[in-house]
Amino acid sequence: MTVSNTPLKNVTAHKQYSEMADVPTAGNAKVADAYPTRLAQAPESLTQPRQDGVVKGRTLPGPLSQAQLDEFERNGYLFIPNLIEGEELEALRQEMNALLSNDAYRDKAFSITEPESHEIRSLFAVHQLSERLGALASDERVAGAARQIIGDDPYVHQSRINYKPGFAGKGFNWHSDFETWHAEDGMPNMHAVSASLILTDNHEFNGPLMLIPGSHMEFVPCQGETPEDNHKRSLKAQEVGVPSPEALTHLVDKYGIDAPKGKAGGLLLFDCNTLHASNANLSPDPRSNVFFVFNRPDNRCVAPFAAPKQRPSFLAHGPEESGYPEA
Repeated sequence: MTVSNTPLKNVTAHKQYSEMADVPTAGNAKVADAYPTRLAQAPESLTQPRQDGVVKGRTLPGPLSQAQLDEFERNGYLFIPNLIEGEELEALRQEMNALLSNDAYRDKAFSITEPESHEIRSLFAVHQLSERLGALASDERVAGAARQIIGDDPYVHQSRINYKPGFAGKGFNWHSDFETWHAEDGMPNMHAVSASLILTDNHEFNGPLMLIPGSHMEFVPCQGETPEDNHKRSLKAQEVGVPSPEALTHLVDKYGIDAPKGKAGGLLLFDCNTLHASNANLSPDPRSNVFFVFNRPDNRCVAPFAAPKQRPSFLAHGPEESGYPEA
C-alpha cells in the first residue's frame, strides 16, 4: 500500500515566519540564489553566514518544549532518547528487515547496495513503499516536531532506510545536506529538517553519525561543477559538494565534533545545513535508521541551482507526490 505525500491529516494548517525574508518563492518562477555553490574557482571565503532563521514555529503546537527548541537552535540538532520502545520499535525493525531483504528492490534505482557485499545499504521513498513507515512520517511525535522547527505543516522531501552492516558498513564524507538539495534538487532556502529514528543501538564503534554543532549557522560553498547524473555516484561515495579541508578545519576548530549515541528508539533531529559525516562500522553490530526529510511547502524545489537537471523524484519528492517510486 502506498502512502500519499501530503501534509499531516487532522491538523489545521499552521504557519509562522520570524521574518518576511524567510519566505521563499515557490513554483517555477526564477528564484535568486542565496547560497552559491559548486563554483568553478575556490570561494573568496571559507563560509558565508546563514540567511534563514533556524526555529520558525515556536508558537505552533507540537511535542518539543521551548528548552528543546533552544537546544536545536543553538546546536543545529537535538537528540530525543527512547521516543519509541517495546512492541512498536520491534514492529519497525521487522518492517525494515522485510524491506531490505526484498529482492524486488535490489536492482531498482531507489536502492543503494554495498559495493562488495551487494547488501542493500539504503532504500529510498520508504514512506511510499511501506504503510507503516508512511504512518510514522505523519506521526505527531516526528512530523509535529518538524512543524515547530520549520514553521509550517511539513511534507516529506525525502525518506530512506539506512543500514550499515557490522564490519562492512562504509563511512560517508563530511557534507551539508542542504548544499546538495540546493545545488541538485533546487531547494531554495534552509527551511527543512531531518528526522532520524535509530532502529539499532548506536555506540562509538559502529559508525554513529558525527555532527559539527553550530555549523548550521554557516554555509560552506563548495568548488567543482556537478557532473551529469551525479547522484548515481554520490549516493555511494560523495566526492562533489564536499567542504574543503580548510573549511572543515575552521569549523571543527570553532565548534568541535559531537556524535549522539543511545539505545534504539531514539530520534535525532538535525538542521538541513548541519555538517555531518560517519565513520565505517568497525564493530560486529549493525547500525540502522529510518530517515525522513521534512520541507516547508513554500520551500518546494525549483530548477536546480548548480546541476544540469533535477535528481529523480525518489530523492526529492514534491508536496503532492504519491504512489510507487520510479524504478
